[in-house]
Order: sequence, then C-alpha cells, then structure tokens
Amino acid sequence: MARHVVVELELPEDLEGIRLPPGVNERLQFLLDRQDMGQTLTAQESKEADGLVNLAEFLSLLRLRALRASREPPE
Repeated sequence: MARHVVVELELPEDLEGIRLPPGVNERLQFLLDRQDMGQTLTAQESKEADGLVNLAEFLSLLRLRALRASREPPE
C-alpha cells in the first residue's frame, strides 16, 4: 500500500535547477558510456552508477511534481 506524506518545501524559482550538478552528471555519463562500450565496471563503479541513476531519477520526479504543483491552484 502506498504511503503518502505531505511536506512543505520552499522550491527555487528555477525548477530546472533541480537536477544533478554538472560534474556529477558528467561522472554518471562517463560510467554509463563505459558500460555501453562493453567495458566492465568495477563493483564500486557499478554501485556508484546505480546510486547516481537513482538520484537522477528521484530529482527528475521531484522536478516534475514541483512543476505540476506550481501550476495547480491551491485547494
């Protein structure tokens, strides 16, 4: 069963800023590119890539929900 929690957040004016910082994104792309080229990542690199992908997905979801909430009239 899904659990809902209501949290009040102060969001930045530029919701597009809710994403991985450039250096972190570059690291993730580097790791994913190596995988795509058939290079085996170390166990540590694989864990790092998985964590960064999860973080990027979380930030994307947060950004989309914040955009939707900012367009909906308050109840």
